[in-house]
Amino acid sequence: MNTKISSTELKQLVDRDGIVVIDVMTPEEYEARHIPGAHNACVYEMAFLDRMADLAVDRAATLVVYDATGNTQAGETAREKLLQAGYRSVSILAGGLAAWRSAGYPIEGSNPDGIAAASLPDGNYAIDVKTSKLEWIGRNINKRHYGAIAIAGGELTLHNGRPAKGRIEVDMRSIRDFDLEDESWNSLLIRHLKSDDFFEVDRFPAAAFDLTGWEPLTEATPGTPNGMAIGQLTIKNTARFIRFPADVSAEKDGSLKAYAALDIDRTLWNVNYGSGRFYERLGMHLVHDLISLELFIKAK
Repeated sequence: MNTKISSTELKQLVDRDGIVVIDVMTPEEYEARHIPGAHNACVYEMAFLDRMADLAVDRAATLVVYDATGNTQAGETAREKLLQAGYRSVSILAGGLAAWRSAGYPIEGSNPDGIAAASLPDGNYAIDVKTSKLEWIGRNINKRHYGAIAIAGGELTLHNGRPAKGRIEVDMRSIRDFDLEDESWNSLLIRHLKSDDFFEVDRFPAAAFDLTGWEPLTEATPGTPNGMAIGQLTIKNTARFIRFPADVSAEKDGSLKAYAALDIDRTLWNVNYGSGRFYERLGMHLVHDLISLELFIKAK
């Protein structure tokens, strides 16, 4: 068989029997809509070939695989895996399920007309402090430390389905370290970070990011940032405007999730301890200026 076949060619083969049609998308996608008579073996799962061994015992069987649109590597990946596993006749449905539907052929499933994408209604979303978190990494030339700081509260406001403004508040008194297992060394590091060498948490117990703008990234794909967050980060009573890529998406329960990973130069917020920019001959006390932050937000 050809590497790719059309919907018309597949329809003729299906009507003649003697063919195994494989939907390589997730079980949820398959349950929602698929070609009548097609079986499901998700190519994203490690058990893909095990599943195929159950569906097509005979390696000489005629197989046709399809994905949702034919615009990604899913179908090609499935075909390559099957050929390497010893299957000899494997074709891809050109255009995937979308082409089959466009040709007017039947589709079955719980939602054959298509699953409506989750959307973000406009309004205010309160940050869930129990499931949201901020993680950090600090480094020097020899090692790194990493930990977390508790999200104390805040909200995001959406307008026209996009973030418009918001505020995320952080409790600096909650700084934790995860890498030092020895309690005495862990405690020493935390005292150091909370002291006036670093964040002076007795004087400045809170930090905050105020979102003032959002620029959509039109070329974004799932799993990559879909916008540039613009706003003001305040640490130790010092405010600086920053911008960074972030991903904001809707959940099925009506909540939203946001994710961002960014580096900041701590010295811009007067956190200067161990910085080679301000001190010399630091030796083992040298600390890199950049701090990495990773933000996980859920808001309802």
